[in-house]
Amino acid sequence: MTLEFSRKLSLFVSWMYCCFFAVVALISQPSFAQDDSAFVPSQESLPVAPPSDAIVLYDGKTNRFLSMSGTKVDWPEKEGSLVSTRNGDRANHIVSQWHFRDADIHVEFMVNPKASGNSGIYIHGNYEMQILDSEKESQLSEHTEGALYGFSKPLVNAALPAGQWQVYDIRYRAPRRNNEGEITEPGRITAWLNGKLVQKETEFGEPRSVYHPFRYGTTSYLEKIAKIQKQTQVGPVFLQDHDSPARFRNVWIRPLDNMAKEYIPE
Repeated sequence: MTLEFSRKLSLFVSWMYCCFFAVVALISQPSFAQDDSAFVPSQESLPVAPPSDAIVLYDGKTNRFLSMSGTKVDWPEKEGSLVSTRNGDRANHIVSQWHFRDADIHVEFMVNPKASGNSGIYIHGNYEMQILDSEKESQLSEHTEGALYGFSKPLVNAALPAGQWQVYDIRYRAPRRNNEGEITEPGRITAWLNGKLVQKETEFGEPRSVYHPFRYGTTSYLEKIAKIQKQTQVGPVFLQDHDSPARFRNVWIRPLDNMAKEYIPE
């Protein structure tokens, strides 16, 4: 073996090692490698126009929500908004026809002093971003508006008085699961409420609330969705009924991958 050939072989082996470890690093890298600190939505003036790549769920003309049983919603409309309407067991939520894995979620809402203005945004039906008449609260908790209920209180109290339009922008990254349905990588949420950062890359695991739509007041329609969601991490967003006539308008999602799809009942 000549000296020149030995040198070239050594260089080739070194290059192969570098490629191997680069591939290993890429494979082992978490799927949430992106830095969500650049997620700073515009919330200065409402309503906010959806971007061109957004999927509109409700805007007063388009309504891509269904009832918990997969039928037409029974929430009334008022001045281009949907009004949360109760039933007997606080489970008259509405569910989006569009399902997604990772997405930016935009919701404009108005709380009502009745029943503390209690409502929420159930992402994938499992994780609730709290809506509550909490503008005057001095102690932050997991009940304060801006909380990821059951996981994390808000960084600040960004709630506005009841009767004013408010806005959530949420960057949601779903937990990753293996073939057995076990979480291998926690989910993550960054959320802005009324121009203030209330959740910063907050991690979460298995759902904790016993009242989320797949556990309380669930239906055969939701049972089908839950099975698919467990396998694919693709699911809908719910707007919550909690005995208070909260109003919702200008609701849209912006998928962050190519897994969003419309799920229409058979």
